[in-house]
Amino acid sequence: MSAALEQKPQTLPQWLLHNAATRPNEVAQRHKREGVWKEFSWADVRDEVRALALGLRARGVQRGQTVVLLSENRPELYWAEWAAMAVGAKVVALYPDAAESEVNYVVEDAQAVCVFAEDQEQVDKVLPVMARHDALRTVVWWESGGLWSYRNEGLLGWDAFRAPAQPIQPTDEAWFEQAVAQGRSGDIAVLSYTSGTTGAPKGVITTHASLMHNAELIGQTMRVPEGAEYLSYIPLSWATEQWVGVTMGLMRPLRVSFAEQPDQIQEAIRELACEIVFFGPRQWESLAARVHARMLDAAPWRQKVVDWGLRIGRLARADQLDTRARAWWVRALLPVADALVLRPLREQLGLKRARIAFTGGAAVAPDIFRLFAAMGVMLRNVYGCSEFGLITVHQGARVNAETIGETVTLRSAWGEPMEWRVTEAGGLEVRGGAGFAGYWGKPEKSAEKMNEGWFQTGDAVGQGPSGNELIYYDRVEHMNRLQGGHLFSKQFIEVRLRFSPYIREVMVVGDPTREHVTALVNIDGDVFGRWAERNGVSFTTFTDLSQRPEVLAQVAKEIASVNQALPEAARLRRFVNLPKELDADEGELTRTRKLKRDFIEQRYGVLIDAMYADRPRTAIEIPVRYQDGRAGVLRADVTTGRVPSSARNGDQNP
Repeated sequence: MSAALEQKPQTLPQWLLHNAATRPNEVAQRHKREGVWKEFSWADVRDEVRALALGLRARGVQRGQTVVLLSENRPELYWAEWAAMAVGAKVVALYPDAAESEVNYVVEDAQAVCVFAEDQEQVDKVLPVMARHDALRTVVWWESGGLWSYRNEGLLGWDAFRAPAQPIQPTDEAWFEQAVAQGRSGDIAVLSYTSGTTGAPKGVITTHASLMHNAELIGQTMRVPEGAEYLSYIPLSWATEQWVGVTMGLMRPLRVSFAEQPDQIQEAIRELACEIVFFGPRQWESLAARVHARMLDAAPWRQKVVDWGLRIGRLARADQLDTRARAWWVRALLPVADALVLRPLREQLGLKRARIAFTGGAAVAPDIFRLFAAMGVMLRNVYGCSEFGLITVHQGARVNAETIGETVTLRSAWGEPMEWRVTEAGGLEVRGGAGFAGYWGKPEKSAEKMNEGWFQTGDAVGQGPSGNELIYYDRVEHMNRLQGGHLFSKQFIEVRLRFSPYIREVMVVGDPTREHVTALVNIDGDVFGRWAERNGVSFTTFTDLSQRPEVLAQVAKEIASVNQALPEAARLRRFVNLPKELDADEGELTRTRKLKRDFIEQRYGVLIDAMYADRPRTAIEIPVRYQDGRAGVLRADVTTGRVPSSARNGDQNP
């Protein structure tokens, strides 16, 4: 056995060799191809990774250099990451819908020498970048469609890149094991680029120790069983997917599967009956909206049955799945509600066997937690940041939907227990864990994040009832005051508005120059389209639908219901329905669908001014980019919506 296997694994490739030696025939990964699930054992995965590592060696990739990954989630993406780590390189995983300019920025900033690009769409983004950067010498693809005629130097297909490993020689096996054995837990494994909401993206240095520490904490706090079914769907650009699918998948290990196409995620989850389900907040909101949307199409008696079933589910489960403390009649009715309503809902959403369902990356409306708990799926929040790691998790049998979980202060073999504090300004600071390794090539930016040894998360939080629970408010810089001095959180309001099935996205507006709060709303075109059909509302385009009086009235109603749970000063008075959907390709959203507030406020400034001037209608011209790359201008007349004063003057408090 190699030296790497004679000690506890200290890098991800060492875990791979450990698994291949101790459980070679056990299924490690599955990928649906042409309608059939193809399985890969740990020995198979090791052989694939070794072949790629030998290909990297043949192309001159050396320890400490950077390899970029540009693909949807699939086994080849994992293999390429582990192969790069095996030769001592670090990796950067980009979102598959990243634009050429984003690829160019990362290749230049990270000094990349090789890119693994899935198909023609990704290769076409990389080739112009390759022409501008001499250091980028190799681009590897594995989906050949449309690429057979490409003759660019340094562009290689999967088989051609792996050719140096065919056939495998004993000396190659020895070299691979020796290269893996050289790895240390402190080596840089990944550069995770920030979303760039406040400036140019920064590459967060992530070591193998950091990946393993955070994976171990998630595994312990969520009691993840060995061999659990997991579908890899969240992009590897997210630190959480690196912790769960990439790292915990090796350490626990898990059976990690991949859908055939990105639009078949739900079908794949249903087929596999996944035990672990990790979606971002927008995906959970989308599932909730799907339930509401289907109800719009159902007969009135079916709607009443579903409402009854969900009501019994809420009474039975509320903030915990243990129903023993509930009233006898609730316990008696729950099996009936489960058979008629709740179990079919879980099966339709692919959550039939979901033992561990969690979310992370942004705040989630408490009503989302309550809806899924009523169905029998206890959703848990994972909160942290790519710079530091895991900070809180909903643990135990109970979940307080108003919090982001309890602080995780456990020790692991790769990190110390975390310490935390909340500053007088309400900002969360942490230290310990695996530590903050800094931003790649930006020591001054790294220093700005530290406060006498404490890492400043930049998040404004409060403490929950138990003392070790945290309540997330917003980014510190996004906490706002109105002209009268009233403090409010934009995101606190936004996450509650997004629970409405009619609202896909929303940006709350308000600052010290304004007397009250307003909002830019993106309606959900699919849901409103069905609603319009049922209610006899005719429309032509998304723009036309968004400005229909009936649609404006329904959005006002949704806002009014949220207003009732807000302090008087924070209640929305006016809103506009945007005539187009917010788009990451146009710089309005990050790739994780976070709002780029400054850009949006500038682009839609005329609409914001109209709301505060109480102008009933405003003409706007918006630059747009079509899917085929053409640029154009959208011209629309936008109506200012008013929230009824009776809703604004309610007497409830949050």
